[in-house]
Order: sequence, then structure tokens, then C-alpha cells
Amino acid sequence: MDESLRSDEFPDFVVQPYQFEPLRNNEYAQQIVNNESSSEEIKEEESTNQSSLPTDTKWCKCGNCIIMETTRECKCCVDIPEVSSRLKENESSSICCIIQHPSFKVNCLNQHVLEVSYYEYIQDNGPLGNDEPIHELYRHLAYRRFARFIWKCLGRHNRRILPSCVVTAVRQKFPSQQYCGFRYPGEPR
Repeated sequence: MDESLRSDEFPDFVVQPYQFEPLRNNEYAQQIVNNESSSEEIKEEESTNQSSLPTDTKWCKCGNCIIMETTRECKCCVDIPEVSSRLKENESSSICCIIQHPSFKVNCLNQHVLEVSYYEYIQDNGPLGNDEPIHELYRHLAYRRFARFIWKCLGRHNRRILPSCVVTAVRQKFPSQQYCGFRYPGEPR
């Protein structure tokens, strides 16, 4: 070390760990804490509400839902407060379902937008196998983009059940022979 730059002579010029890291926005930090704590509450609430699979779509208020594989997945977009607030944000439009929202169509169903998300996904998670069906990947990315559109940042392993109408629209756009349905982290396939 150069003796002319000793830290005891220049105490103001000592680099400390994390000294140049950006500070986290308090509102953003509070949102992450709220999402993590509410995730456990949601899991408990859903496990107590499990009953037999509905035989009709009376629970649907938007008119675009179908009966899903499990009771917990039979959820309408209007019943989710964050989605409902997105529907109300533009008072001049008369959309009654989130799949009619222009941002949903552009962000979750546009193949070109999902292709860019695919490149970002590969950059963050590493390369995928050559046998990975592209429709399956696009469905996964569409669900991720929808969650980001509605809940902004959920945090790792913090999942939410998507509305039946959203899942149906994405599955129609990117069909497959088999679907896995919703699972919480750690649930068996």
C-alpha cells in the first residue's frame, strides 16, 4: 500500500462496506414486507376455503372465467382488490374484465413483448434446454408479467393465484397439451 494514502491521515476518504450502495425507498421496502407477511395469511385463508369444485361459473362477475382444475383457482378478476383497482383506474372506459384492459393485451398476450421478456429471463436464470416448448415458456412469462402489472413486486417465492379469465386468455393464446395449474412453492407437482 502506498504510504502517502494511509487511512489514518485521511479519515474522510476511507471506503466503508456498502458506502456507495443506493438506499432502498421506504415505500418500496414497506410494500415488500407487507407482501411477504400477507402471503402466509393468503395461504391459510385459501386452505380453509377449499371445498368441492364448483359446477357452474356463478362466482364469475366479469363473464370470461371458466371452471379451473381446483377450487382455489376459480377466482374472478373483479374479486381481487388490486385487479379491481386497475379496472377502475380509467373511468372513461367501460371494461368489466382485466383481459379487456389495453395493458394486459400488450404486456401479456403480445408475442414480441414476451420474446423480449424471454431474453431477460435467460439472462437472469441461465440457458434453457432445446426441448423447452416455446408456448409453455411464453405462458410462464405472461403470468409473470401479469403479476408484475398488478402487484408490482411480490418477492421471491411469494405467489398469488391469478384470475381464471387471465389464465384462460393466456392458455388460449399459447396452448399446450397439458397444464400444471397453480402451486405454492414447495407443493408437489
